[in-house]
Amino acid sequence: MAVNVYSTNVTTENLSRHEMLNWVNDCLQLGYSKIEELCTGAAYCQFMHMLFPGSVMLKKVKFRTNLEHEYIQNFKVLQGSFKKMSVDKIIPIDRLIKGRFQDNFEFLQWFKKFFDANYAGNHYDPVAAREDFGATSSVSANPDARAKPAPPASTTSRKVSSGDAPASRIQPMKRSNVGAGGAASESKLSELTSQVR
Repeated sequence: MAVNVYSTNVTTENLSRHEMLNWVNDCLQLGYSKIEELCTGAAYCQFMHMLFPGSVMLKKVKFRTNLEHEYIQNFKVLQGSFKKMSVDKIIPIDRLIKGRFQDNFEFLQWFKKFFDANYAGNHYDPVAAREDFGATSSVSANPDARAKPAPPASTTSRKVSSGDAPASRIQPMKRSNVGAGGAASESKLSELTSQVR
């Protein structure tokens, strides 16, 4: 049975969003970049799997998804594990799946307190656990596939700037610019030469 936790403003630790996100990423070896990405519910399911082995069927959890109905399914798996372990927290699924910062941050703050009250310090390999149930260890490689709130534009620009974009997408632009510049230089050169003569 789980130790229930009741979070109030008086008892809540003031951890920043970055500290909370680092805690999630460190524990589960994931690569979330925003609190809003926790709206899939997958991380919470894996935390329950870590805290109470057998309380969650991890193979039912969708780690790589951007579909709201799959978020709901993940939270239903979480709800089932809460019931199994007699956790009396009501999960505000309809608010969490919308991916708003405040709702997800408040639930994460509660969950951190719940985790601290129940974690026995047992060894847990989160990557191996995901691989055992068909989820890839590279869940962190594509955060925008997990949650709608992650802005695709920023992830795209990150990929391009880190050199992941195919060279064929970049090369033609350079060639055409060089070619145009080369042609312009040739015409200027011929103008200059004719002036000198």
